[in-house]
Parts: sequence; C-alpha cells; structure tokens
Amino acid sequence: MLVRLAYDCDVLVIGGGIVGLSTAYAITRAAPGTRVTVLEKEPGPARHQTGRNSGVIHSGVYYRPGSLKARYAVRGAAEMVKFCAEYGIAHSVTGKLIVATDRSELPRLHALVQRGRENGIPVRELCASQIMEYEPEVRGLAAIHVGTTGICDFVAVARQLAHGSGAEIRYGTRVVRIDRRPELGVAALTSAGDVVRGRVLVNCAGLYSDEIARLTGDDPDVQIVPFRGEYYELARPELVRGLVYPVPDPAFPFLGVHLTRGIDGGVHVGPNAVPALAREGYGWGTVRWRELGSTLAWPGSWRIARRHWRYGAGELRRSLSKAAFTDAVGRLLPGVTEDDLVPTAAGVRAQAVLRDGTLVDDFLIREGARTVHVLNAPSPAATASLPIGREVARRALSGL
Repeated sequence: MLVRLAYDCDVLVIGGGIVGLSTAYAITRAAPGTRVTVLEKEPGPARHQTGRNSGVIHSGVYYRPGSLKARYAVRGAAEMVKFCAEYGIAHSVTGKLIVATDRSELPRLHALVQRGRENGIPVRELCASQIMEYEPEVRGLAAIHVGTTGICDFVAVARQLAHGSGAEIRYGTRVVRIDRRPELGVAALTSAGDVVRGRVLVNCAGLYSDEIARLTGDDPDVQIVPFRGEYYELARPELVRGLVYPVPDPAFPFLGVHLTRGIDGGVHVGPNAVPALAREGYGWGTVRWRELGSTLAWPGSWRIARRHWRYGAGELRRSLSKAAFTDAVGRLLPGVTEDDLVPTAAGVRAQAVLRDGTLVDDFLIREGARTVHVLNAPSPAATASLPIGREVARRALSGL
C-alpha cells in the first residue's frame, strides 16, 4: 500500500529519450525541489528515435497551421539553436531546399510555400537555375529555400538535458509492471525486482508508449506500428552542400528520401519507410514474434495495408533493391551511383495508428488518473522537444 513516506519521487518518468529528458528538465525548472526519477531500459540516453535520426532541426514548414507539430516545431527550432549555443553543442543553421522534380509536384510545392508563411516561416521560391546556386549537383523544376532549418547533435542535447535536470536517472532499468492507485499514486516494478513509487507517472516510452499506457490501466486507443527508416552514407559528400528534400506526399507523415549533411560533414541519404518486424527492428533479420503479432492483431494495420499498398510496395522495393533506392535519390541528384551509397545505421519510427487505419499526424498527449502519456512523438519531436517537455511537465505538475 502506497503512503506518502513511501514515495521515491514526485514524478516518475519512463523513457530516457529526448522527450522524457526534456520533460524532467522542464519539471525541475518550473518547480524547483520537485523530485524526478527517470527510468530508461537502455544503458544510456537517446538510444532509439533520438539517436537514430538525421539530426535535422526542422523549421515547421510541413505541418498544418495551428497543430502542435507546427507550433512546437517553429518554437522548438529557435529554442534548440539557442540551447545548443548556450551549452556548446555542435549545431548549424544551414537552411534547406525542398525540390520538385516532376510537374505533378508543383501544386504541392506551392502549397508548402503558403503553409510555411502561415506558420511564420520565411520561404524563398526558386526556379530551376536558382537551385544550382545553392546545390550545383541537384536538379529540379522548382524549389523552395527554408532558411531556418538546421542540424545538431541531438544525443548531446539529451545528455545535457539529463545533466541539467537534476533528476535521478536510472539506466538499464526496464519497467515490467505498473500498479496505479488514483487516490495515492503509482508504483513501477522493474525487471531487477525493484519497486519505484511516485505520485505521478509520465510515459515517454516512445516505441513502447502504448504498452506502458496499458500497464497503467489506461486504454491509449492507438497502436504503435514501427516503421524502419533505412539510411545510406554518401561516399562523395562533396556532391551535396547542405540539406535537400523532395516534395512530400501529404497522405503520409514521412518526408521521403532526402540528403542531409550532418554536423560531422558526412551526408546521410534516406530514409525510406518499411514496416519493421519488431519495435526495435533495425534490420530484416530482427523479428520479435510477440511484437509482430501485436501489430498484426491491430485492425488499423490491415487498413493501412489495404489503403496504401502501392506506396508500401515502392518503399519495400527500395529497401530490397539498392538500384531502386539509387534511382529514387537520382531524381534529386542525377550524378549519384550505387557505389556512392554506403549502408549505415537504420532508425525506427514509432508511429501511432488508430483502429480505422489513420496514421496519427500530430503529437498526441493524453492524461489519465495520475498519468500523462506521450503516445505519438515521432519527427519533428527532437526539434520540438523543449516545448513538448514544458507541456508534459505542466500536465504532470497539475496532477501532484
């Protein structure tokens, strides 16, 4: 039975990615003296979505005006640059090009211009010849230049948030059971047999956020469906100066195969998006049958497959065929060859899917008794992590 003297902390955060650590940081900044404990199953921070993305500080140009993604990405991008500068974390405001390579993409490109302006983002429209002023090797019919996009080391940001939060952070600690009593608080049992008691629980478990929600007794009404993004490194990084993106398909939350010069000077190419066979399925050889069965049992998974099988077939083909992937890159960068593409680490996106097969296209934060659940926080969550953390912290503190 939980009693006040038995609490190990005021707020118990599950998940040591950038959102969980930003939440811990925001809580202790907003309410000094609040005791925060972060439980992370990996031996260090930011081992999954945070540490396996392309490191882009997104401007917010893609997102529906008024949405959490739009508001938090625009605000978060400026804050992230300031945070990196304050703590000496590697970063650069590079700007990026979004390039149309087919006439059918031009209306969508123009729509992005309008969306960017509605979100308060400076956008410059470019003709074909002006593209080469920014990227001599890139070809397209038209493009837009977004000056506020940048790059940074999000793993270093996560480490700084962990250090600056003053929270107790327990790495290598997997939660296997949760006992929630609305009149008292929550108790989390770890795989080592320890019990950690808190007054409020915050679920920032990323790829396992829906499962953690169910352990508390809350019904998230969504399923995390993992999509693997496969990357290559460009063997001739001199072909690309900065960041180059295709025009995205508005029916999907994925941005398409793009070119990203990172803070280390290397150029990442990708990702594509294919269903992963495990929540941490970073390759086709990683299969976890319980997790795969959970995905297949969710009715939304089958509805996605029926609705978008053509798109999925194209992504699968690019996953299995390096030549097909090279062709996709070649639309933007005609000089690229298969030999230029060197496989590198993949990432997995934790995509929340509704029962009807709808891909949740905004950040999703829900509350229960003594709980706050972050149920959908894929890209641009790293960019937006500081404002997301403040919002989650506000909700958690209101439950104390």
